[in-house]
Amino acid sequence: MKSATNLYKTGQSVNIKETGETVTILKTQYVKNMKRYSYTVKEHPSTFYFEEELAKI
Repeated sequence: MKSATNLYKTGQSVNIKETGETVTILKTQYVKNMKRYSYTVKEHPSTFYFEEELAKI
């Protein structure tokens, strides 16, 4: 079984792939039934993103 580890840490700056906007990770949460992590960003706190929607700078 693959170990679940998130790619991004709280406070890390990343890009949103769709817009190219640089944002800061505010909160990380593991979605158990989907078996992946979701991220809330400081600039858009009411929206969450999955790892595949973000890219390291």
